[in-house]
Formats: sequence, structure tokens, C-alpha cells
Amino acid sequence: MSNNTSSNTPMTRRRFIYSSALAAGAAALTGPAIAASARKLSANDKMNIGVVGVMGKGSSDMEHCSGENIVAICDVDESGSAGARSKHPKAQFYRDFREMLGKEKSLDAIIVATPDHLHAVIAAMAIKMGKHVYCQKPLTQTVYEARLLRKLAKEYGVATQMGNQGSAEDGLRRAVEVVQAGVIGSVREVHVWSNRPIWPQAMDRPEGEDPVPATFDWDLWLGPAQKRPYKATWPEGTVGNGGKKRRREGGVYHPFVWRGWQDFGTGALGDMACHTANMPFRALKLGYPTEIEAESSGINKESYPLKSKIRFQFPARDGLDPVTFWWYDGGNPRPDTPYSHDGNNKPPEEATAEIRQMMDNVPGSGCLLIGDKGKLFSPDDYGAKFFIKLKEEKELTDGKMHEAVKAVPVTIPRNEFQGDGDKRHHLEWIAACKGGKPGYSDFDIAAYLTEIILLGCVALRVGKKLEWDGPNMKATNAPEAAHFVKRNYRKGWEPK
Repeated sequence: MSNNTSSNTPMTRRRFIYSSALAAGAAALTGPAIAASARKLSANDKMNIGVVGVMGKGSSDMEHCSGENIVAICDVDESGSAGARSKHPKAQFYRDFREMLGKEKSLDAIIVATPDHLHAVIAAMAIKMGKHVYCQKPLTQTVYEARLLRKLAKEYGVATQMGNQGSAEDGLRRAVEVVQAGVIGSVREVHVWSNRPIWPQAMDRPEGEDPVPATFDWDLWLGPAQKRPYKATWPEGTVGNGGKKRRREGGVYHPFVWRGWQDFGTGALGDMACHTANMPFRALKLGYPTEIEAESSGINKESYPLKSKIRFQFPARDGLDPVTFWWYDGGNPRPDTPYSHDGNNKPPEEATAEIRQMMDNVPGSGCLLIGDKGKLFSPDDYGAKFFIKLKEEKELTDGKMHEAVKAVPVTIPRNEFQGDGDKRHHLEWIAACKGGKPGYSDFDIAAYLTEIILLGCVALRVGKKLEWDGPNMKATNAPEAAHFVKRNYRKGWEPK
């Protein structure tokens, strides 16, 4: 399907319909909101779902929702989406999400599994058309977009869910209950770390330009980002972190490797903190921080660094003491890759002594809450399992077995569906679309979590400590941060 809309293209009936659909889509994207409401569904109805971005995570998203009607598939990569289209041969294929939303009148909901920089423009348009939305994490690429989607979801009353599937796990919800019950006392210190990036970072933009494949729409892939030449492969050498020249294998921007680029992704922090910071964010009611300060292995104007350490300072709130929240990424040694680093970027040894005692080392990712009565440690990305150690105890104990945990009442409803955490997370959203209770990671909380996490990306790019005014979404000491809070959108692509 060609998306050539130049003036030399004959205005056939098909072209007229297509152009009209895009015009309607552009109006919904950038114009005033038009009153819309979702179709009323009962528990026995099947939803009509459109999926935008069907490679990678989009493929599993479709699989988890395959009990509903997948009526439309949209991807700018016609070749890469061939597998998804073969699995759903009755679904109409589109390259442009605006055309899909303009023409597929029966859609009840959409799934957004594109690169980060496209999340908000797609989700905002769908919400204003009354569509329920499941959007992969991070919910948005910028702070401004997170605030916007939170507002729109509330205004239009659609069912939403962000794809941080650990939210579906009983263990995560139990950990929230345990912390809020005061088992480990007042928490003033949190450490969260990740083994990401597992993709190239700390590189400059390669020179030159490659031919765009006929089956790939580079302009649509860029979306709200400013135009740049298409590059499929790296040249023999490229300047990376520390000025070293190294050969880089694989693609430059697509697929997957977009995560390391500032114009398209959100680095290791944006990719993983919606998972690993999810539990402490909820348990400690972490609202807006007052300070964010970042240090890194070195950042340029094109990509995120190989590793970073970020401090978020949260004030007292709801009767809780102030909290210092530390984030670490690049904690996984990768000596055999062009983006190698030493991996020595984890919490200090005095904080992790019990973890090393239990596991012989500190895992590549995890979450540690330190209270005045003890510690709570979750050893994975999703918070599905946790361990407790009170001050008088010698070692960490499985949270399911700890006597103090057993005494804590269940106060958070559990996900009632069957399957792995990811599938249960999708099924919870589907139930919400059909009149059930909101998903545990609906945009009201997911956008809040995303907004706060992305402040770390802002601090990295600004290069100095930010004094943050959360309600007004600005750094009082760094007006230059505004450029990273809200991106410079390509004309016609700004969500409103």
C-alpha cells in the first residue's frame, strides 16, 4: 500500500477516500476535541480491536487479546508485519494509523505498540474518538505527553491500561500492602536498578543516507520527530562513548534499536522503570519530586548514555517521610558488544549486603526499599516476588513465608484472570472495556508514574540538578529543560 501523496499522484476515487481519511485523522490529532463515546459493551460481547505496531511486543499483545476480534492491523513496515498479518488474515492492513482510525468505524479499542515517540499522538487521537486504549510502556516519550494522556483519558471516560504487566501480579500488589501496613517502617531510601541497555547507546548519528525499502514508510515512522536521513546500516566505524571508534552491527533505527536514540526512545530508564519502579511508586505514594539530579558515563545530543545514576528527591506527603529514590542503569557487563561497559552500576555494597548473602551476588535488576524497621527486596523487573528482612533478623525471607507479612490484611483487589502476568494484564483491560472496574495500571496512575520517571531523562539531557515544580511542569532553576519536557513536534503531529 503506497502512502505517496504528492501533487503528481492522480486523484482517483481510492486516493480521494484515503486523503479524506488522513484529513479527518489530522483534525482529530491537532484540532479541538470532538465529543465521542465508546460503544457500550457487555461481558459477553467481543470487542473490535485495531493494533498499531505489530512487531515485537505488539505481536504478544495481539496474542493475549486474540479472544476478541482483531479487525485491523497497522504497521509502517509491511515486510516486518507479514507474520502478524498471516495470523489474522481477516484483519484489514494499514500503514497509517490515521487512516485506520478514520476508516474502521467499528473499532472499540486500539493497542499501541510502536516506538515511544509515537505513543502519545496515536493514543490521543484514539481517545478523542472514544476508543479504549492499551498502550505499551513507557506510556509516552515526554512529561508533557504523559500529563496530556492522563487528562484525555479522564475527560473521555475510556478504559485504559499501560503495558507494565507486573501490575497484574499478586506479589506486586501484596508488596504494596506490606509496605503501606508499616512492616518495614518508615521508608526514606529506595534503590532501583536495571541491566539495560541491551541495545546501542552513547553513539552519534551516522552520516550518509540509505535507500528506504519500498515496504517501509520512513516518514510515518518518524511521525512527530524532526526529519532525518534514513540509515539501514552502520558505516565501518562510528564515534561512540568516550570517542572510541567501533563497528556497530545491525540496524540504526529500526527495529528495536530506536530505544537508545533521544528522538525516538527513552533509554534504559524509560524502558524499564515503568516495571521496576512501579511497586515503590505505588507503595510510597510518590508524587512529584522536588529535585532530580543525574550523572552518567557521558551523554551527547543524539543518544542516551551507556550507564547513568539518577537521584529523585521526594518530599513528605500524606503523612509519609521524605524519600530519596536512586535509579541505576547499565549494570550488566557487555564486553563482547560494541557498546561494552564494566557493568559496575548498582546500589552501594552496604545497602545490598543481605542480597549478596542470599544470592551470592546482586542480580542485574531489582528493587530495594530501606525502612527504619527493615528492608524489602524484589529480585526481578516485575515485582512478582519479594523478600523481607526486619532489623533483628539475620537474613532475607520469602515474603510469602514471613510471619509479619502473614498478619497484613488483603486490601487491594487481585487480578481475577488466568494465565501469565502479561496475559492477565490484558484481560483485566478487556474487562474494563466491557464495563468492569478500571485496570490496575490505567492511565490515571500509569501516566503519573511515567511522568515522574521521564524527569530522569530530562535531568540527563539538561546536565544539571533540576529544582522541580510538579504541578506547573517546569524546572524553576533551568528554563532550558522546557525543550525536553515538551518536544519540538514536526508540523501537523502535535497531540492536543
